[in-house]
Amino acid sequence: MATPDHSDKDELPLIRHLIELRSRLLRSIITIFIITLTLLPFSNDLYHILALPLMAHLPAATSMIATEVTAPFLAPLKLTLAIAIALSIPMLLYQLWSFVAPGLYKNERRLILPLLISSTFLFFLGIAFAYLVVFPLMFGFFTQAAPKDIAVMTDISKYLDFVLTMFFAFGIAFEVPVATVLLVWTGVSNVENLQEKRPYIIVIAFIVGMLLTPPDVISQTLLAVPMWLLFEAGLWFSRLFVPKSSK
Repeated sequence: MATPDHSDKDELPLIRHLIELRSRLLRSIITIFIITLTLLPFSNDLYHILALPLMAHLPAATSMIATEVTAPFLAPLKLTLAIAIALSIPMLLYQLWSFVAPGLYKNERRLILPLLISSTFLFFLGIAFAYLVVFPLMFGFFTQAAPKDIAVMTDISKYLDFVLTMFFAFGIAFEVPVATVLLVWTGVSNVENLQEKRPYIIVIAFIVGMLLTPPDVISQTLLAVPMWLLFEAGLWFSRLFVPKSSK
């Protein structure tokens, strides 16, 4: 008598998961597409807002320039798409959470959801810190450091690439508390061990600031010091929310 073939039954859960994954990816893409279409009429205004930290420090007779034929159209469009993706992060994380939550334990679901929410908040906080605090100081330093008889006129595409890189760097750097909590929660390290490594963490923060920011002390310090303070915040939250291992 032939044994029953269980291959079809084993494939069914995998197919259902793939269908669900495709559905959630389509919802995420549609969300980004809708937000992009909504913001598209305001793309030039959005770029103007983005350029304000630099324009405030340019001489009165100068302005930003476009060295490529398509730059006046593509630069605002690229910015609009980047903003749409950033605004879609809550929806993207919700789709990710809905997909993985059924496979998590109850205590994991209780911790993962706050981590997703806090990581989103910290990412936007890093972007806001870069725009409101770092950029005015940085661009003021750069424009004042220009040699005499040199007109500072930045290309709009190069400026956009630089600003988006800085936004991403500060957004990722502000995720230090989440990374700290995860290290303690997963058992890779503990609060006491991380406290002992505090001097090394401070040195690493300044190295990261040196690698991710322009070669000036102000920008490096403005990234390194918040990373260190956020590391201390991560240690504090680890003591509160990560349960001690049972004896």
